[in-house]
Amino acid sequence: MLQIYNTLTRKKEHFTPRVPGDVGLYVCGMTVYDLCHLGHARVMVVFDAVYRHLMALDYNVTYVRNITDVDDKIIDRAAQNGETFEQLTERFIAAMHEDEDALGILQPNHTPRCTHHIDSMVSLIETLIDKGFAYQGANGDVYYIVSQFDDYGKLSGKKLEDLRAGERVAVDSYKRDPLDFVLWKSVKPDEPHWDSPWGPGRPGWHIECSAMAADMLGPSFDIHGGGMDLQFPHHENEIAQSEAANNQTFANYWMHNGFVRIDDEKMSKSLGNFSTIRDVLEHYSGEEVRLFILSSHYRSPLNYSSAQLDSARASLRRLYNPLRDIRLNAESTETDADWVNRFDVAMNDDFNTPEALAQLFDLAAHLNRLPDDAPERAVLAQTLVTLGNRLGLLTVEASAWFQQSQSGVEGPDAAAIEQLIEERRIARDTKDWARSDAIRDELKNMGVVLEDKAGVTTWRVS
Repeated sequence: MLQIYNTLTRKKEHFTPRVPGDVGLYVCGMTVYDLCHLGHARVMVVFDAVYRHLMALDYNVTYVRNITDVDDKIIDRAAQNGETFEQLTERFIAAMHEDEDALGILQPNHTPRCTHHIDSMVSLIETLIDKGFAYQGANGDVYYIVSQFDDYGKLSGKKLEDLRAGERVAVDSYKRDPLDFVLWKSVKPDEPHWDSPWGPGRPGWHIECSAMAADMLGPSFDIHGGGMDLQFPHHENEIAQSEAANNQTFANYWMHNGFVRIDDEKMSKSLGNFSTIRDVLEHYSGEEVRLFILSSHYRSPLNYSSAQLDSARASLRRLYNPLRDIRLNAESTETDADWVNRFDVAMNDDFNTPEALAQLFDLAAHLNRLPDDAPERAVLAQTLVTLGNRLGLLTVEASAWFQQSQSGVEGPDAAAIEQLIEERRIARDTKDWARSDAIRDELKNMGVVLEDKAGVTTWRVS
């Protein structure tokens, strides 16, 4: 039975969906004003693995990951660039999808954009005002009354008195309480805006996800995910808004992935210590990056270094290696129940991908020890590929994978290599050993290793 660590209750719980057989999964996505970095990659990969495992358990999953396509950072960056905010966001949404494809991310069922759900946000704010949970300030902004929601702080464990002790009330503040947060921002010169009962303006950040989640999954759903940095105040505020408006639990299970760190500091754009996904993919393949991310439990910090990614490259080679000499039957889906069960036990323990990978490495090692004529080799190889695919790994045919460059740069010309191998075969047939050795050396200088087995020559990138 699947267990999930629920941030809300601070313990692992058996997962029971609201509707038997169906799962609603909402994940806070990207604010698209720049290229995605490795912190974003971790969110993508972690919840892609969650999505894949839920589907493997035969749940009918509705996966929603939103896109924030209007906010202060987007508006400021567009102004700096001398372009509209739509031009900026369209460019970076396209770049985000390219990064997802490179990482082998399955597209969620829905990727709602903030600007497409303004009416729902306005309606939700109206409900909060009508129920006494929000008010319009003298500056035209609309604020949520934090003190009115009795359960505020239940996700993060923070208490109002402690939060208030750390606040300072500005002289010109339009808030009744320094903890109140903005739901609607009144229009400012040269900024995008929409009509509302409180005048033209745009939504605050927190109201976006409350409205989009309700539009896509209903007022109450199963799992809400995102990065640990969103736990407070963003997710706390989502709960306050949604539960005050709808009088029901917003999300039953809350999942938060840990930070990506460099030199023990959180990787982020604000600190300037981030690597974009594209930076990393110049040197490592998408599968290597995935394996690096999944090698740590999603709730643990992920320490980024080239040494860690080099280790992921070597580990991926260990998984592909036993598949090189086994031809899989494309029509067969038969797998070994024992190895599948081992994998499922790991993943059912709060999506424990390091332990699931350990099972794959054990299976690969077992395959390597089997003689070539062992009858179970084909089924075990199919099992390795099937389970690897459930983590988004082993998606390339093994012989082709070994012929790809693993350095992130374009690999050698396969046609030219095959031509040289044919010339070497002719030289060997005519006992022209000098020419044969010269060709092997030429290929070696190209980074190509030849392997002669049972009268057949295969090659791989060194």
